[in-house]
Amino acid sequence: MKIGFIGCGNMASAIIRGAVESKSFLPSDIVCYDVDTTKSELLKNSLGICKADTLSVLIDESDALVLAVKPNIFPVLIPEIREQVKEKTPLVISIAAGKTIEYITDLFGFSVSAVRVMPNLNAEAFEAISAYCPSENVTSSQIETVERLLNSFGQCICLEEEYFSIFSVVGGCAPAYSFLFISALVEGAKKYGLPEELALKVASQTVLGSAKMLQREGADPEELIRRVCSPGGTTIEGINSLREDNLVDTVIKAMKASYDKDKRM
Repeated sequence: MKIGFIGCGNMASAIIRGAVESKSFLPSDIVCYDVDTTKSELLKNSLGICKADTLSVLIDESDALVLAVKPNIFPVLIPEIREQVKEKTPLVISIAAGKTIEYITDLFGFSVSAVRVMPNLNAEAFEAISAYCPSENVTSSQIETVERLLNSFGQCICLEEEYFSIFSVVGGCAPAYSFLFISALVEGAKKYGLPEELALKVASQTVLGSAKMLQREGADPEELIRRVCSPGGTTIEGINSLREDNLVDTVIKAMKASYDKDKRM
């Protein structure tokens, strides 16, 4: 199956790089198009994928289309490609935040085979967690292709569409929350004398290792907190301070802000 990408921004580039470098897809399996030809040219030259000069050529060559443009472009893009998609009947994969399968189908005006996907920025490190939700007319072989694509740059789960808003917060927004937490650790380390470069290395590796340990153990995070905290030790003092300052409530408040914004999109 040949996959065509409409849009070659950061997320599309990360997905394409994962697909090719993981060897899940041959470079000849991927074709891209962007109005900014420098972006598509860069991907062609760096990864050996195919580049289409027009949308029409891209659709004609593709068995699946990844709509990798900003959500506000959909009302312009979809009418432009509607008739050719109706004739060619490719699988349509959307990575647009906040845009439901029903919304996409309504724009096309017919029962398009569509899969809604929510990847995250960690795709650039091949450590993404992505959710996908197919329309009823998507075939099992098409789902297999979607899973192969998503697993090429991380892991994926099939998720009911009603949960996409909260998934987009935990999966999509939380990398930035995590970066902010790491930044705070770095600032604290610098305050007490650790050089910035060393502080960043220690903080990022600590957070990475903690996440891997949680996945390996399959334990409740609270149980691992208890295992790190010795009675009367240094860690419990810091944890108590974080709890007194309502860290959990602060994080949940931030999640609500992101969740409410997603619902308004």
